[in-house]
Amino acid sequence: MTTLSLVTEHAVATLEELNARADQLLPTIAQGAAQRERDRLLPFDAVAQIAKAGFFTTRIPVRYGGSGGSVKDVIRLLIRIAAADSNVAQALRPGFGFIEGLLASSSEQAEAERERWFARYLDGIVVGNAGWEVGGANGSISARIVRDGDHYRATGSKYYSTGSLYADWVSAVALDEDDQPVSFILPRNRKGLELLDDFDAMGQRLTASGTTRLNNVQVLAEEIRTRTVEEGKRTIVTPFLQLFLAAVEAGIARNALNDAVTFAKEHARPIKHSSATRSVDDPYVELSVGDISARAFTAEAVVLHAAESIDRAWAGGLDPVLVDQAAIDVAQAQYIAAESALKAAELVFDVGGASTTGRGHNLDRHWRNARTVANHNPRHWKASAVGSWQLKGTPPPTSGLF
Repeated sequence: MTTLSLVTEHAVATLEELNARADQLLPTIAQGAAQRERDRLLPFDAVAQIAKAGFFTTRIPVRYGGSGGSVKDVIRLLIRIAAADSNVAQALRPGFGFIEGLLASSSEQAEAERERWFARYLDGIVVGNAGWEVGGANGSISARIVRDGDHYRATGSKYYSTGSLYADWVSAVALDEDDQPVSFILPRNRKGLELLDDFDAMGQRLTASGTTRLNNVQVLAEEIRTRTVEEGKRTIVTPFLQLFLAAVEAGIARNALNDAVTFAKEHARPIKHSSATRSVDDPYVELSVGDISARAFTAEAVVLHAAESIDRAWAGGLDPVLVDQAAIDVAQAQYIAAESALKAAELVFDVGGASTTGRGHNLDRHWRNARTVANHNPRHWKASAVGSWQLKGTPPPTSGLF
């Protein structure tokens, strides 16, 4: 990928400038997405360029040097990135989520953390995640962290380490001697921190969501992060992280539409008994593309609508009622965005014949990617929680998935 000089050191970019940089950078990222996914070429350059372009600073307040954008501004940008390459978009999730956590934090150390980390984001860093584990109940933690003089040592194995291979810093969580969760963040080059490229899902193959090993790795005292979320209490960060997944789905639907249009224009030919001489004039090709377009439109609309709900919660001082409403709106957006993306990805194959299944086109990646993102959080639980809210006013669970 060609390196683009998109941002100068500590330049304060407006939202308009960030979108202009996206106009310049994202077509380049999109151009190689199908081949990267087919040949397993990890998008290191794409992630680095996005960080250097300042996209992570969209939500950072102006007083810290950021663009001061809303959640809706971030989500709109993420849909655009996902429409170029959904793997790249999802790899950014820990970095954007980390910023939301800093904004929401009210701990004694919160202001110092914001100043330190926002400055690093302005320098173009990337943050990855190593929080989840396999082998136990969803959310269970077996990794341990123990005192070692003035500092700590962490041991354990993590999976679903989204974006960590592309990251400069990796956040993780482990249990201390009292079985309490402790959050910390480590520099990528710390001795004992081992990142593996072993993610083997059928879709989203390049999100770098494989194994992270904590091999008795040293954790400095200043790398411990205060956990401010109370048990059984919802944080506004969770709806944001869930909406992030819905934004990826909306981007996949848009990407499927783009590929359907390109294939119909450049590769497809009318079936023998068609009345059209060009595929773009075939009424059933037109129908298929129109159907895909409607689903991409719907996915984007519901996701942006839910983003407005999160912004209202922020504007309302994070009133718990508004936060619960945001969680419900996000759950509904996830349900429809996943359904829309899956159907759009299926309909791509209706714009041509057997040639649409050629590996060179790699059109099946859209369905595989949409299905993989959807499986992060089963849609049935989303719909059920919304139904319980409508019928009985029951708030959604505080499991970290709403």
